[in-house]
Amino acid sequence: MLSSARGTGESCVQKLIMAVTGDETASTGDMPAYQIRTPTTTLPQGVVMAASPGALHSPQQLAEEATRKRELRLMKNREAAKECRRRKKEYVQCLESRVAALEVQNKKLIEELEILKVISSSKAD
Repeated sequence: MLSSARGTGESCVQKLIMAVTGDETASTGDMPAYQIRTPTTTLPQGVVMAASPGALHSPQQLAEEATRKRELRLMKNREAAKECRRRKKEYVQCLESRVAALEVQNKKLIEELEILKVISSSKAD
């Protein structure tokens, strides 16, 4: 059974809500009966009940919040980029020192190879 109720003499339109009646089943015996009724709490005229706290923000507040979030995101991004550059610089320095060590080792191995070639050719003679 569906019915709607409106308060008399009230200038604002009340929100209708659906609530289960005291009788759990309708005349069919298995379907729950629903009734649409006015809310039990009455708010002063012009006061709107919000679904969430964020719904009460004015456009200016929303713009300020968006700006604040953007600035926070940019600040975090700057810090992350700074850390990334620091790690990259450290990695490149590590590679450069490894290259220098390998060049020294390669030079020593080439010199050792030349010595061994000289010794080997002198024994073959």
